[in-house]
Amino acid sequence: MILEMCIDSVESAIASAEGGADRVEFCANLLEGGTTPSLGAIRETKKRAKIDLSVMVRPRGGDFCHTEEEFAVMQEDVRIFKEEGVDCVVFGLLNPDGTVNAEWTAALLEIARPLPVTFHRAFDMCRDPFEALDTLIDLGVDRILTSGQEPSVFEGTELIQELIAKAEDRIVIMPGCGITLKNVHRVVAETGAKEVHVAAPAPQPSLMHHRNEAVFMGTALRSEEYMRYVTPVAAVQSFRQRLEKL
Repeated sequence: MILEMCIDSVESAIASAEGGADRVEFCANLLEGGTTPSLGAIRETKKRAKIDLSVMVRPRGGDFCHTEEEFAVMQEDVRIFKEEGVDCVVFGLLNPDGTVNAEWTAALLEIARPLPVTFHRAFDMCRDPFEALDTLIDLGVDRILTSGQEPSVFEGTELIQELIAKAEDRIVIMPGCGITLKNVHRVVAETGAKEVHVAAPAPQPSLMHHRNEAVFMGTALRSEEYMRYVTPVAAVQSFRQRLEKL
């Protein structure tokens, strides 16, 4: 079983490596579902964590129907991350009608190769998952991250099982979103998945002693100003041990 940890910090990448994860997906802005992280974060992760590194390429939160300007940014980000020596790039592009944007996906694939490519949970917003699956297989995408077009994997296991059966080893179907220590055994047993995507951040208090509680850096929908979230080594170890018992 391949354990991929979804992270947003160098600290969490180090913890994932120490805890026995096989791979990390490095993102920024997990509250928005993940966006492109900084080059500095990727360089430091490469220096400090001995683990396979997948990197999110998503210029903003929201939908996956990107503008030409956003697509140009994505092309440049894929080039940069490839030059930096990452192990995989992660992206997803849709057309206004809910189909996979095959033209732009193919263009990013060409830039990324020979790196493997994961099509992220944009897949869960497609109009027809089996149509999207066929398109991505034809394009040569290596992996799909999906919650089974449901709010969490726990609710989407039936579709994930069907996708894995139809894929027939032509593409990896990786369940992700809402996997916990309590349900990971059931998710794997019911879907037949060979890889899982897990997020396990834990709150860590701010290092600040002086605090201005009247001011916050964001919109009304925000995380706590004086709290940060880091993946603990112990959480990764727990998932690793649980998966080894499957």
